[in-house]
Amino acid sequence: MASGEVWSGVHVVIMAGGSGTRFWPRSRRSRPKQLLALVGDKSLLRQCAERFEGQVPEERLWTITTADLQQAVSHELMGLVLPERIIGEPTGRDTAPCLGLAAALIARREADAIMIAAPADHLIEPVAVFRRAMQAAVLLAREFPTGLVTLGVAPTWPATGYGYIRRGASLGERLGIPAFRVAEFREKPDHATAEQYCASGEFFWNSGLFVWRVEALLRELERQQPRISSAVCRIAEAWDSRQRQEVLRAEYAALPKISIDYAVMEGCATAVVLAAPFRWDDLGSWSALERLHPQDAQHNTILAQHVGLDTHRCLIVGAGKQLIATLGVQNLLIVATEDAILVARKDRENEIRHIVQLLEQSGGEAYL
Repeated sequence: MASGEVWSGVHVVIMAGGSGTRFWPRSRRSRPKQLLALVGDKSLLRQCAERFEGQVPEERLWTITTADLQQAVSHELMGLVLPERIIGEPTGRDTAPCLGLAAALIARREADAIMIAAPADHLIEPVAVFRRAMQAAVLLAREFPTGLVTLGVAPTWPATGYGYIRRGASLGERLGIPAFRVAEFREKPDHATAEQYCASGEFFWNSGLFVWRVEALLRELERQQPRISSAVCRIAEAWDSRQRQEVLRAEYAALPKISIDYAVMEGCATAVVLAAPFRWDDLGSWSALERLHPQDAQHNTILAQHVGLDTHRCLIVGAGKQLIATLGVQNLLIVATEDAILVARKDRENEIRHIVQLLEQSGGEAYL
């Protein structure tokens, strides 16, 4: 099947609703992680959309974000995504409601469509290999009409911040890429368990990338999450009416906050995992930058104008021409922006959210 034929009837849904507090002070409410250029000179969101440029027409490229970010997202995706294909959720309800709504809207326009669901804020390269993997996943979704396809990444280190997928029976290869039945999904493990997963060779990281027929997802939602299913169907029915926003707000207010993994994938008996052949990183925290950039002789990762003495194992991120000077420090995370500076021990970066909470409680709105 030619490449153009594979992409026929395929819709892409970019999930761009996260707040990204772990990248404070660079990330703010008005400019969360997906709108930042953490890798390269383009935002993660725009890089995500460009992976599909030329593969699907703009009327089949959708983005789900929050209402507060809708204008900023529209500006960031100008020339790539039509404004009417950018949907603003009244409030974030995690990935199950947003993907259910996207599937319901697409199904009303093209009942037999294939849907690719892609997080807006991940690093994926090279693009050509990613596109081949997406084509293979689309072929699987067509071959298994009730199947829900996910992309699994072979673990390269015992990560405790990712969910894992245990592969089952082999389904052969599609475009040279191995596919398997999903035996089970596993939650984020402790370090010892993650080491066992890596050593076994049976596990993938859960990349958060999915491909399915829209009717297959809607059936699974109806079976496993009838509350979400009925709500997104009512929203879709009202979408082209004057009641769109009223119905959207009312239905979303009553929806649970739940991920597509918990809501559907873990209870799906027809899940399939494709072995992702591309480089992937979810860029979950500042420490991800240490995996992506070279280190100096003292094991520092320097992304700033910097001079230092007796500085070891630090991650230093600057802004513009601002100089950061360090003396006699180690294992620090230092992030400087035009109006804020974060200094933290690297082993406590998962507590940055507490700084954000403190600012919320102490009137520091200008820094949020």
